[in-house]
Amino acid sequence: MRRPTVRMAAVSGQPLDKRHRPFRDLRISLTDKCNFRCTYCMPREVFGTDYEFLPHSSLLSFEEIERVARQAVSLGVRKLRLTGGEPLLRRNIEVLIAMLVKLRTPEGDPVELTLTTNGTLLGRKAQALKDAGLNRVTVSLDALDDARFTQLSDSGVSVSTVLDGIAKAQAVGLSPVKVNMVVRKGLNDDQILPMVEHFKGSGQILRFIEYMDVGTSNGWNLDEVVSGAEIVERIQSRFALEPVAAQYRGEVASRWRFKDGTGEVGVITSVTQPFCGDCSRMRLSPEGRLFLCLFASQGYDVRAQLRADASDEQLAAYMHGVWTGRQDRYSEIRGELTTSRERIEMSYIGG
Repeated sequence: MRRPTVRMAAVSGQPLDKRHRPFRDLRISLTDKCNFRCTYCMPREVFGTDYEFLPHSSLLSFEEIERVARQAVSLGVRKLRLTGGEPLLRRNIEVLIAMLVKLRTPEGDPVELTLTTNGTLLGRKAQALKDAGLNRVTVSLDALDDARFTQLSDSGVSVSTVLDGIAKAQAVGLSPVKVNMVVRKGLNDDQILPMVEHFKGSGQILRFIEYMDVGTSNGWNLDEVVSGAEIVERIQSRFALEPVAAQYRGEVASRWRFKDGTGEVGVITSVTQPFCGDCSRMRLSPEGRLFLCLFASQGYDVRAQLRADASDEQLAAYMHGVWTGRQDRYSEIRGELTTSRERIEMSYIGG
């Protein structure tokens, strides 16, 4: 594979990519390790039981992650999301959070700092995460039924463990907690209404995600996609909803609130209603590659810049060049020329 090149240029103002999208969101994958084997992300029959994760020595250090994040903030990033794998498996994650929470925009404002987790370790770590400065968490939960959840996650974890983690996160102030459910027709779409009934009025925000063709290992089939429109229709068959305007450009979820005032739900429609035109996200892999799309096939080696003792100005110029060369819009062209295209795995880069 040809190594991507980046044109270095002096940094002036906020970078826009070739489709005039600003750089606002950096998603940082802390590890490729996970204690689940979700069928849409890391199916055991493909990855095997003895899969070798990246050794700790290959991962970016916390100091290197902080440097990349600091330059991203100088270029316009206003939100940092920690992900994985399962980010809570990264040792001493609270130390990194305490480092990142100190970052300030050129205007002196704090940056939003969030984390996505499967919730298994959240109950025991929520207070430490909050104390370190984390703002909010998003928890993945694909079913309330224990047998279904075990099947989908391919783990020995119970639903109650995840629900306890959600409750603890809310109790310590990591709120509102967002709960993400990936919906697959015939596998867990019967859990849509039970999930709504459980989280309605809880103060937590439930979001439904169309089953996406991330990576090449999950056997993605369009026939298993339950559209966002159908999800909303099913909810409206039981509860009255009304649409809510987006809070900011690039918000990935379309929002709906219950007319009785008991909260809201979100729907993420990357398959049926792509939102590439407003995408403002770059992703940093565990060992230091920058990816410009969740469906990208190759990344840019920022670790080489870090370990060549690049100055902050040189690092910012490198990232500026990566972003301004960006023209990714996979979801908008899905099916045209992408069926055999190599793609990074979600377990490696995060959602």
